[in-house]
Amino acid sequence: MTALGPVRRVAVLGGGITGLSAAYYLSKLSAERGEKLEVTVLEGSDRLGGMVNTLRREGFVIERGPDSFLARKQPMIDLALDLGLEDELVGTNPAAKKTYISHEDRLLPMPEGMTLGVPTDREKFMRTELVSESGKLRAFAEIDLPAGELPADEPVGLFLERRMGREMVERVFEPLLAGIHAGDLYSLGLQATFPQFRSMVKEQGSLIAGTRESQRVAAEAAQAKAAAKAAGDDAIGHAGGAGESAASNLPASVFMTFRNGLSSVIEALEEALKEADCVIRLGAQIESLELNKHTVEGEGRYRLRLEDGTTLSADDAIVTLPAYAAAGLLAPYTDVTALRDIRYVSVANVVMGYDADGFDHDLDGSGFLVPRKEGRAITASTWTSSKWLHTAPDGKRLVRCYVGRSGDEAGVEWSDEAISVAVKRDLRELMGLTAEPKFVEITRLRHSMPQYPVGHGEALAAFRAGLAERLPGVLATGAAFGGVGLPDCVAQGKQAAQALLAR
Repeated sequence: MTALGPVRRVAVLGGGITGLSAAYYLSKLSAERGEKLEVTVLEGSDRLGGMVNTLRREGFVIERGPDSFLARKQPMIDLALDLGLEDELVGTNPAAKKTYISHEDRLLPMPEGMTLGVPTDREKFMRTELVSESGKLRAFAEIDLPAGELPADEPVGLFLERRMGREMVERVFEPLLAGIHAGDLYSLGLQATFPQFRSMVKEQGSLIAGTRESQRVAAEAAQAKAAAKAAGDDAIGHAGGAGESAASNLPASVFMTFRNGLSSVIEALEEALKEADCVIRLGAQIESLELNKHTVEGEGRYRLRLEDGTTLSADDAIVTLPAYAAAGLLAPYTDVTALRDIRYVSVANVVMGYDADGFDHDLDGSGFLVPRKEGRAITASTWTSSKWLHTAPDGKRLVRCYVGRSGDEAGVEWSDEAISVAVKRDLRELMGLTAEPKFVEITRLRHSMPQYPVGHGEALAAFRAGLAERLPGVLATGAAFGGVGLPDCVAQGKQAAQALLAR
């Protein structure tokens, strides 16, 4: 279809990072191809961004949702470069590398010599007090443990317990890995969350051997990249994609965010979409999606009915709603069991701002994690003003705590006062922090964390096949499908745009 032909109308359902990325790349790529596209973003709430929600207050940069993204995942870097935000990208404070794990009412340093919880340096790991001597020996016995017959998928907790023992799961893997999803390792499917673990055992014989091999490959790649940069050779940039050469000048950090908060990328996407004449409708709660079996001229293949009684015609649609909302919309046409099997967990973020005067902790790291068995209200804490130097003005401190996880969500619904009291008690008992905050910001993120069950990938593939057959031109994607991280959501939005344009 050329720019002189009829207008192709695409509705993007959901104005979170996935939906906005899909709309952005639909507009960008269709313009590059000379296609005429009319894109409408329908967002049910009164704001864009979904989980991404930055509060800028009195010089503080406060994240009420996610606070960063993995820098090694290129889609978010590429989007930042596309939007001209590269100068806004910042990395973590290199002096705040230390992370703690609570154990029997003490904060112990994260064991050294580990990657994603897998110990690779025996000498360093054996120094930790977090794991008993027998637990440490059991963990390192994994390197000689036969791979055995690996199932296609299984719970993460069962896999790790079989490989490294129950103690390592409870004291290291659970707080470190389950926190990403606020989940239960014995319910999360391995293939949808940490598939690299299974691959390591299958290909290298053990987690330890596989992690060591990954470290070796990464070190060689880093050396090659550094050598090429020093020689003024930009070949890596050309080979690595559109943003790789520019990204070589970005901060060297495992995690990144934006100087003025993650909402910077949402604001830039909104501006870019408006410049591209995309329509953005807030408060557009979708009631139903209907297939026009007998379309007339000027009507699209689909009709979207909104709760306010208005309708919208579309030729194609990208559904980026939570799985439970997408299931209700698509159930009349296809089997949505895979979507309904995705359970969501509610969490709360509690951010406390302090004066430096009287603040009785040196924040000598990035924060701490709390294993499930510790029985605390807090599941983790980020020492925000230490980890991210741009987040607090001079003379101020910022601490963020998380409440709620799978199987323990009651605290999310406590009153603001009760949450504040519980969080301050945990900070006092674990950190010795007695200073009173000048303000407390509590954000409840209800039904926000999708839990990927065993068999998640296969179930979603079958769902998508059925959807393509029964509703051609309707795609479903987002955090419930292929990753909760911001780069994963950006990638899924772009892939959906490319798939529609390829039709």
